[in-house]
Amino acid sequence: MRKLLLVALTLFVSVSVAMAQSKVDTKWHCPKATTEHTLDIGDTPDHSFYIGQGTCDATSSGGELKEKTGTFTEFHDAWKTSFNFHGYFNATTDNGEKVNYTYEGSASTDTTKPASNKWKIVGGTGKHKGIKGSGTCSGKASADGSYDWECTGTYSMGMGK
Repeated sequence: MRKLLLVALTLFVSVSVAMAQSKVDTKWHCPKATTEHTLDIGDTPDHSFYIGQGTCDATSSGGELKEKTGTFTEFHDAWKTSFNFHGYFNATTDNGEKVNYTYEGSASTDTTKPASNKWKIVGGTGKHKGIKGSGTCSGKASADGSYDWECTGTYSMGMGK
């Protein structure tokens, strides 16, 4: 009997945790950054730092977040044919609330090659206050400097939300 109770309790906790997770499934189109600055480092040829800022529009947003628009601020450390990047992304949902992300990844300077990143949700406003989550994005650049990203992952609202 004791073993059966333990199995039932474990199953209940597992189902509760699974139900607390919601999915992120958003596709973004991000035009070329509206603000960009590049600084050559000078230690070796083709080594530079870059900082840029711009906006994105969700082309589709599944799940409960219903993200519509976003702004990014991003830093690159570029070495010849590739770069590492990290940044902050603030998404606005259809009801005007915010979901705040951090992300990091790597990409080739060859725009025909795909890019990828890992992201974390670090906070939000309104009913998204206390939100946490993580996932990945895969992206492709266009010749005009824009990017199209497909982002998936999970999030939870935490205790009491």
